[in-house]
Amino acid sequence: MRVRSVDINEPKLRSASKTTQVYPLNKFPSNFAPRLAEELTIHLASRSMASDGAAVDLEGKDWERIFASAIGAEWKPSNIGLDDIRHSKTSTAWGAKTVKGKPFGLKKKGSVHKVRLISGRNSPIYSYDQPIDPSASNPNELGGMILKIWNTRVREVRTEFENLRTVVLIKSDDLLSVSVFETLTVMYPEDEYQWIRNKKGNLEGRDKNDTHRFTWQPHGSQFTIIEEVPEDALKIQMKKPKPISRAMILREAGFDSHSYAVVS
Repeated sequence: MRVRSVDINEPKLRSASKTTQVYPLNKFPSNFAPRLAEELTIHLASRSMASDGAAVDLEGKDWERIFASAIGAEWKPSNIGLDDIRHSKTSTAWGAKTVKGKPFGLKKKGSVHKVRLISGRNSPIYSYDQPIDPSASNPNELGGMILKIWNTRVREVRTEFENLRTVVLIKSDDLLSVSVFETLTVMYPEDEYQWIRNKKGNLEGRDKNDTHRFTWQPHGSQFTIIEEVPEDALKIQMKKPKPISRAMILREAGFDSHSYAVVS
């Protein structure tokens, strides 16, 4: 009888997951694209009459609300920022990010489309209550502390949610071109990255393949994660909607002299 060899260092385990996925990672429901297009149209049309003439933008809170509504989840902003969107039935939470850039990627053949996701303040001075000098500290020791702060946040959210994701909206300046993708929100082993100071005095974290994965800025303690955009990211090209005038909004809302009162 032929005996199959078994690698005793890699035991097979039963899945520890007790929940079903809301949908597979980065495979949005069929009604997601039309819902997003509707929301973008409403956003563009209703805000096209900005009094200061500024370009219409879509901020992070707007994106959180739109995404939560489109997938049937709850929008509940949190202090941590990793679980602002929640789907309790499947124990799933999302953090949401918006990035201005080229939604449809780079045209250079073989190039990798990447985005920088600002992921909050990671201040070793505050978190460890130590008089740390970011400009003089050992880069690898300081980088390890920065990742540990991030990992602690992720671990805390995972005590409540089994599945944790980040959903990213890449948007053009005019919001007529957008791309959406998801990535798992994970912890990063502190000993698997090497940190160096660049010419600007910022720390750069690199993996074992020397790929730039993180940036940390001492001024403001801003932590940035560099993510690759998957080729199958959802891409939507919008037609510019007709603007809705202020007069039309007021008329449809039934506004008249009885709609308000000056209170003394």
